Amino acid sequence: MTAAEPLVKTKGLTKYFTSRRSLVAKLVARQKDHLIKAVDDVNLDIYPGETLGLVGESGCGKTTLGRTLIKLYEPTSGEIFYRNQLVHELKGRELIAFRKEAQIIFQNPYASLNPRKTVRDIISVPLRTRGLREPRIIEEEILNLLQRVGLSPRHIDNYPHQFSGGQRQRIGVARALALQPNFIVADEPVSALDVSVQAQIINLLEELQEEFQLTYLFITHDLSVVHYISDRIAVMYLGHIVETAPTITLFERPLHPYTQALLSAIPSVDKGFRRKRIILEGTVPTPLDPPPGCRFHTRCFAKLGDVCTRVTPSLVEVEDNHFVACHHFK
Repeated sequence: MTAAEPLVKTKGLTKYFTSRRSLVAKLVARQKDHLIKAVDDVNLDIYPGETLGLVGESGCGKTTLGRTLIKLYEPTSGEIFYRNQLVHELKGRELIAFRKEAQIIFQNPYASLNPRKTVRDIISVPLRTRGLREPRIIEEEILNLLQRVGLSPRHIDNYPHQFSGGQRQRIGVARALALQPNFIVADEPVSALDVSVQAQIINLLEELQEEFQLTYLFITHDLSVVHYISDRIAVMYLGHIVETAPTITLFERPLHPYTQALLSAIPSVDKGFRRKRIILEGTVPTPLDPPPGCRFHTRCFAKLGDVCTRVTPSLVEVEDNHFVACHHFK
């Protein structure tokens, strides 16, 4: 799979937000606006037909990265390539074409659907964007999509409040599929759902991927889910990618101390496969004021010394298709 050209590629991708201070704080406390370094110098490849899992703690920049990839956010610096085209340079018809090919499934099925619109209204918008105009054809396409995601045709004129959480997420999936995309950012699509419903949505996404040859960036903090659905995994910490590897490789031989700590937290009923729990100590940094050098050094149990506090490690390939950003591997 990795022998092919990447479908999506980033080079030095950075996204900063400005934390605005109130006028009173600026005048009285002399506080200035601060930059929130949500995504910082990310280099990432996503290959056609694969599912790349993106994991990390809440607030590490996963959602910001996903939204920046599909141009919901403009990058602060760096480059995003889609089919070898620079995404931030796309305009006019080229941008419209990109919007059709790159879609997102949002995390919250309760907030991502307009409560004043019926399912017919919600799904017909992307269908019209795709170029369909005749009402009969639009209705047929909506019914086909509903059936494909496991909903009944009788739901076509229902409102979002009339559905369960799992059903709403299926509507979100149908809306994303309506434009016939190639690349989908699935932003924690099952985190707000019950466990039994999670399994249904994950199985649905896998079936749709095989049927439509989709490429996923699957964002989650649930390591059990990412282990099941992903071909490769990228681990993110405070805006940086610290490790990427095929799923089996990462779970069997995690190299970065942060990845090791994450995997040690996975509960297991099998005593033979339980990892020794790694409890991270030290200060939890903030993207408002990230530490210099390796951003994990304030909590790292394998810190080498001054080099970790001064020098930011680069992401290097230490074995076949296994990359890690740590001074233990140079």
